[in-house]
Amino acid sequence: MSNTTKAFRGEILHFLSDPAKDNEQSYQYFADGILVVTNGLVESVGFACDILTTLAEDVVVKKHDNGLLIPGFVDTHIHYPQTQMIGSYGEQLLEWLESYTFPTESQFGDINFAKPRAEFFLDQLLTNGTTTALVFGTVHPESVDAFFTQAEQLNVRMICGKVMMDRNAPDNLTDTPQQSYDESKALIEKWHGKGRLHYAVTPRFAPTSTSEQLNKAGQLLQEYPDVFMHTHLSENKNECAWVNDLFPECKNYLDVYDQHGLLSKRSIFAHGIHLCDDEYQRLSDTDSALSYCPTSNLFLGSGLFNLNKAQEFDIDVGLGTDVGAGTSFSQLQSLNEAYKIQQLRGEKLTSLKSFYLATLGGAKALDLDDKIGNFSKGKEADFIVLDYQSTDLMRVRMNNAKDIIERLFVLSTLGDDRAVSKTYVMGELAHDRENKKISAL
Repeated sequence: MSNTTKAFRGEILHFLSDPAKDNEQSYQYFADGILVVTNGLVESVGFACDILTTLAEDVVVKKHDNGLLIPGFVDTHIHYPQTQMIGSYGEQLLEWLESYTFPTESQFGDINFAKPRAEFFLDQLLTNGTTTALVFGTVHPESVDAFFTQAEQLNVRMICGKVMMDRNAPDNLTDTPQQSYDESKALIEKWHGKGRLHYAVTPRFAPTSTSEQLNKAGQLLQEYPDVFMHTHLSENKNECAWVNDLFPECKNYLDVYDQHGLLSKRSIFAHGIHLCDDEYQRLSDTDSALSYCPTSNLFLGSGLFNLNKAQEFDIDVGLGTDVGAGTSFSQLQSLNEAYKIQQLRGEKLTSLKSFYLATLGGAKALDLDDKIGNFSKGKEADFIVLDYQSTDLMRVRMNNAKDIIERLFVLSTLGDDRAVSKTYVMGELAHDRENKKISAL
């Protein structure tokens, strides 16, 4: 098969490392750059004046003006079955689950119900510039089959798992330890490593799993060491107290998961707001990661994530929308709220750190930075074009922005899905704002 090479010209930014550690050495910025993609993979990136002369005569250069090319956003925690209940009023975590989440998720045992919702969900991700996500299904295997079927067609890199939940939930949403093991194992065999798809062992959170079920989750991780583990941790103070009552033999919330063998480099814990130093240290020791979910944490009144503490303990942190407790699919909106949370903590979140969290930081948290997250040679060419003129207000504000650092900040405070002009998956156009079709859901 002959090589297919494409080139994309415009203002380009990507990260090589964490700006909190390496400052200006952490990123590359090309005011007039070219990204070269061959067969869906990055061939090179650099200044247009250096690359143009190296391109074969038949390579078409697609130019993007008045915008910024960056790697696709990575969402490290989101629930696709909760899309239709986003913006549900007035509860904190535990009451919110009972009032809204469980009734909604009970419908996903019907694959014909799940399929159009998986399609709509993935469309929303691409519309918002998210090209990789770590996704909760429901307790029903059908929910995962529906999701992966659609994700495979779109050729996106996605991670998903069936919820494991054998107590403290409605009868129509519980399984058993053995059932959860058997169904998860079958889904792993069917989907994990198929194309760009990955499986995540997914106990909902400690209160809805017995020790027997958590042991089964640990068994799956031993049998399939390259799958992911995805759950919730220390999101809400009442939740933390409940965990202490349910597992009195454990030192703390994280220790519940630790005692069942669930901490590893591919373990991602959503939230992690109310942690002690011993828990931070243990996360660091095991290379486990945290997902920072700003819009959800504020919407449910859960608390203010301590990003600086996670950095102090050298814990990988990615950004999560946590739809449907989160109020937007847009990682730009997540960054908007993340900045405000750090302000309330008396701390600063820089523009560079923000966009690192949404791209390479998320890829590192998911242990996928060998495949996605920046424009290093050989990486998968998932990227987006952000429009500096997406709204009248954005255009006026950008006219008064002095450099790329300020433009990033404007994108993260004024931006949403309208700022995502185009989304590319493996170098192929997957979303074009100008030719967007209205979903039938």
